[in-house]
Amino acid sequence: MNVPEIDEVKVTLDKLGKSKLIKEWELPYENLLTRLSAAIFFIEPLDENKMKKAWIQLKRYPKFRKMINEEKNLSDLKYRIEFNDQGEL
Repeated sequence: MNVPEIDEVKVTLDKLGKSKLIKEWELPYENLLTRLSAAIFFIEPLDENKMKKAWIQLKRYPKFRKMINEEKNLSDLKYRIEFNDQGEL
């Protein structure tokens, strides 16, 4: 499914990868998503010391939240990022 606000984040993540700020990213169940607030992205840093620059780029999207991906149910990548207000993490 083509969701413009999800596509915007994907473009940003691709740019972060090309800039060597992240190693890779994933968006499980992308074809089922209808809005950004339901999307759960996962990213793997290339260099942990450069992640601040990546976070700055992602914070421009409303309701940005990041957390360590402790559960590893949907992805093995290190960070889980969302764009919703489901509480403080």
